[in-house]
Amino acid sequence: MVNLFVAVTDYDWFRFLQSRPDIDEVNFWQPGGRAKFAALQTGELFLFKLNNPRNFIVGGGIFAHATLLPVSLAWESLEHCNGATSFEEVRTRIAKYRRQSDDHMEDYQIGCRLLEQPFFFDESNWIPIPASWSPNIVTGKTYSTEEVDGMRIWQQIQEQIAAPRFGLDEEQVPFVGEFDQVRYGEPSLVRPRLGQGTFRVAVIDAYDRKCAVTSEKILPVLEAAHIRPYSEGGAHEISNGMLLRSDIHTLFDRGYVTVTPDHRFEVSKRIREEFENGKYYYGFHGQEIRTPKKPDLNPGRNFLEWHNQEKFMG
Repeated sequence: MVNLFVAVTDYDWFRFLQSRPDIDEVNFWQPGGRAKFAALQTGELFLFKLNNPRNFIVGGGIFAHATLLPVSLAWESLEHCNGATSFEEVRTRIAKYRRQSDDHMEDYQIGCRLLEQPFFFDESNWIPIPASWSPNIVTGKTYSTEEVDGMRIWQQIQEQIAAPRFGLDEEQVPFVGEFDQVRYGEPSLVRPRLGQGTFRVAVIDAYDRKCAVTSEKILPVLEAAHIRPYSEGGAHEISNGMLLRSDIHTLFDRGYVTVTPDHRFEVSKRIREEFENGKYYYGFHGQEIRTPKKPDLNPGRNFLEWHNQEKFMG
C-alpha cells in the first residue's frame, strides 16, 4: 500500500513547467510557511490537479523532501523549478496568495514540497478527478492505493508514464519494472533521484542548518558541499554531502581541508606554507565534525576515502 497526494495548483505554474523539458525536479511551494508537509513518505506520488473548472490530474512527481525555507533560498536552490521566470515573480505570487502587498524587505518563509522526475501530461491525456473529490478542497487530498479511487489513479498514472509517446526507455521511466509490471504490479515506493536543488535543501536540513565543522547557523553563508563532485562521478545523495560554511567549502573543494572516514576534520600544511596563515582553521584540526541525527545520512565512507586520496593535499 502506498499513498498518493493530489494537490491543487494553478494553470500558469503547470504550463510554465510543462514547457521546460530541462526540468528534472520541482518545488511545489505553498505561500504559508507554518507547517511542514507530512502527508507522504519519500518515494510516494505527489500529483497536480488544476484549479476549477479544469478538474483534471495533469502531472506529478516522486515526493522526495518537505521543508520550510525563506523564499530567497528556495529560489537560489531551485530557480525556475519553482515554476516562475524570476525571483520577483515568485515573490509577487506569494504576496498575492497571502493577500498582502509585496514587502521587498521580507524574506517570506514558504512551505516546500520537493519532487523528482516530474511528468506533465498533454491535455488529451489529462485524468479526470474521481467522484470522491469534494469541490470544497482547496489544497489537496490524500488517497491510498487500498482504496478503489486511489488504486485507479495509481494505475492511470502508471499507464500514462509507461506510454511510448513519452519516448522513454525502461531505465528512464520513473516507475521501475517492465510495462506489464508497471501497469499491473503492486504499488510500491520509488527511490527518487535527487536533483541539484533538492540535494542542497536536503543536506541543509540533514545537518539541522548548522555547519558540520564550525556549527555556524547563519543560513546565507552555508552551502551543501559534494564530497565527491558530481562532475567527477559523485552523486546528488545526502551521504555524498556535508553542510559547510562557504569558506570551509572552498577550502574543501580545493583540497586544503578534508574529513577522514572516522569523521575528523583535517587541515593541510599547505595553508601555512602557501599563505603564511591559517591559524583559525588549524584550530579545528582533529575535531570530530557534526553529523546528521540519522546515521544513514552520514557522510559515506567511500566518498570520504575518495576525497582523502584524490583531493586532499596533506
